Amino acid sequence: MLKDITIGQYFPGDSVIHRLDARFKIVFSILAAAMLFTAQNFIGLGIAAVFIIMCYAVSGIRFRMILKSLKPIVPLIIFTGVLNLFFIKGEEILLSWWIITIHTDGLRTSAFMVVRIITLITGMSLLTYTSSPIMLTDAIESLLSPLKKLRFPVHELAMMMMIALRFIPLLIEETDKIMMAQKARGANLDAKGLIKKAKALIPILIPLFISAFKRANELAMAMECRCYRGGEGRTRLKKLKASILDFLAFGLILCVFGIIIANNFAF
Repeated sequence: MLKDITIGQYFPGDSVIHRLDARFKIVFSILAAAMLFTAQNFIGLGIAAVFIIMCYAVSGIRFRMILKSLKPIVPLIIFTGVLNLFFIKGEEILLSWWIITIHTDGLRTSAFMVVRIITLITGMSLLTYTSSPIMLTDAIESLLSPLKKLRFPVHELAMMMMIALRFIPLLIEETDKIMMAQKARGANLDAKGLIKKAKALIPILIPLFISAFKRANELAMAMECRCYRGGEGRTRLKKLKASILDFLAFGLILCVFGIIIANNFAF
């Protein structure tokens, strides 16, 4: 079901990860992505994966959420794996049948890329799982605040990003409701063939677009009624403050990053 997709959802909690400053968590996510792309072998990739799994364990987020976060990108994972499996050549042939030839290097590269993508998506998902949209908006605005001197609309950009992120689970839920309603009316959404599938999407996409524009209009009216006028002179209920815990976490992730770099030179 589409409602199982957890992109953009926030799960409240009181764990160490939840209490970290949202600005540091954004930086941590960037460093985690850099770690994964820096790792050049399975040992480095395994170190990064174990670190992310430990973060999930500390945050209290259920591990089944990892599977749900991967659900939307399963086609991408399969495509990447198959592409590397059949198009990466090497000296040692693992399997040769008809026009299909699989090399050992291709299998190794395919597995490496699949694990990297899975680890990257699960690591990035932890940011939204443990940070509310308001916290992320304030954090992005704070990190981009130097651009205000160049008259860059930092607040508006951060607000648009978080509204878009927040709308993802709402639109997924709305799509699921529309699909069930259309099936109850006898719509054949499981039609075979490209043209038939495209036609079957019409009774889903039209109500979805209408619903999305209606939600956007209601949100704009709500913001106008609350006298929202952008970031100029705006105050915050909760101000972002860095603590000792944030710097300790920052030091920890730098240590893991250093271990992965050292591993690249060692092997």
